Amino acid sequence: MLIALGLVVVYIVFVWLVFFRFRLLKFTIVWGVVGFWVGVHMFLIFIVALRFFQPYSMDGHVIRPTIQLVPRLPQPTLLEEVLVKANQPVKAGDVLYQFDRTIYELRVKEKQAELVEAQQNALILDTDVDLANDSVDEAKANQVYAQEEVKRYTDLVPKGGARQETLDEWTQKLAAANAQVAEAEANVRKAELARDAKIDGVNARIVSAGASLAQEQYYLDQTTLRAPEDGIIINQQARPGLVVGDRRIAAIAVLVADRDPYFLASFYQEHLKFVEPGQEAEVALDIFPGQVFKARVDTVWWGTGQGQIKPSGTVPTFRFPKLQGRIAVQITIDDPALKHLPAGAHGAVAIYTGGGKGFEPLRRINMRLYSWANFLFPLDFL
Repeated sequence: MLIALGLVVVYIVFVWLVFFRFRLLKFTIVWGVVGFWVGVHMFLIFIVALRFFQPYSMDGHVIRPTIQLVPRLPQPTLLEEVLVKANQPVKAGDVLYQFDRTIYELRVKEKQAELVEAQQNALILDTDVDLANDSVDEAKANQVYAQEEVKRYTDLVPKGGARQETLDEWTQKLAAANAQVAEAEANVRKAELARDAKIDGVNARIVSAGASLAQEQYYLDQTTLRAPEDGIIINQQARPGLVVGDRRIAAIAVLVADRDPYFLASFYQEHLKFVEPGQEAEVALDIFPGQVFKARVDTVWWGTGQGQIKPSGTVPTFRFPKLQGRIAVQITIDDPALKHLPAGAHGAVAIYTGGGKGFEPLRRINMRLYSWANFLFPLDFL
């Protein structure tokens, strides 16, 4: 900066000597325009240095994460009780809204009964296997007896000791006994398959009934809407009698989280040439006139909406001239006061990249002038 100031001073002295002290040239309108034009360009040194080495933005805001409070219920449900007010601080786990539990409690009981029934049926499946095996033994006994009778009458008929009709009758009984054995063995396999249908060693029907019970218990728990974390409730418009659930996708309130606030400012793209995370910064918040907070660069959000093309069946159309998108820079304020600031609090920020050290005092003066001006602006005498 000293070099720049020296050049400006030398130029002013040079103009004074040439045109006013020694009158080497006559000062005319033309020389006045030329002199002014050259002088303005010399002052551009300060503007360029400040913009690139100490970038500045008046478009900064405190950002707080927000959580949309949306009831997760599968059908229209009546809101019975509102336990929170607008702008009320809440702690994680605090009950905010209570919805009608009647239908969900009945469904839980129904699914509990189905689970018990499934558990009993699983025990019955073992008995079914035993009964099926007994049926096989009985069928095989009948089969053996029929085989013996067929063999005996086969020997007697040729000798005249028995009638052919009796042999035919026992032959038919043997065929029926064979079919009975095949059916009994198939029933054993069927009973074993039903008994062995398991997931991780648990009967499939018990798993299915347990999953249904867990789902209904989940919805029953959702009838009590609790605060997911510490914060403050904003835009609380719900009243008892409101019906939510089914296809409702809108939130009934917003929770502004206490945790992890940050300051976000937008800059012209070319001014971020030398900006990197960790660099020193200063923030002047409108809500604290006359104060400047120390800060540092957390990260640069390298992207804007102009760099995004959404999937569609339309060929993108680019129209010029078009204003460039500004790049956001996330700033961390080294002061606990940030935790108590409202979301959207406005302010200005300056980043000190480490280059152009001699110009830093100008930017620091600029920041303090902005902060002190907040005592007066915006002008409102009412």
